[in-house]
Amino acid sequence: MAMSSGGNSGGPMSEINVTPLVDVMLVLLIIFMITAPLMSHRIQIDLPKANPNIPDDTPVEPMDLAIKPDGTYFLNDAEVTEAELKSQFLSKAQLSPQPELQIRADRTTEYKVVRKVLGDAKEAGMVHVGFLTTGKE
Repeated sequence: MAMSSGGNSGGPMSEINVTPLVDVMLVLLIIFMITAPLMSHRIQIDLPKANPNIPDDTPVEPMDLAIKPDGTYFLNDAEVTEAELKSQFLSKAQLSPQPELQIRADRTTEYKVVRKVLGDAKEAGMVHVGFLTTGKE
């Protein structure tokens, strides 16, 4: 608490000492003056270009793949072999926009069969993969 010097009152001062406040404000001003040019540093990157020929609201039919427990594949309700499935993955991966691969595997299907399909899809370049399930029973 500051005490007044001189005078007859001898009581506490009711004025705020602003010198420390000014010191802090000047330090903050210098810090902001130094860091402001660093915030405007720009990094140049090459962004991908949108394809203007394809409207965004075009619905894309997903690829519905059902996998039975014995390892048979049904693509859009038609039975396909593994080689046909890989060729379908390769052809659909080249499309823009790419359709989503929706996998429906039976509950008793071994995971290694599903893992092989996922590996084949990734190898072909499929990026949109989803799993379909049924509701709680």
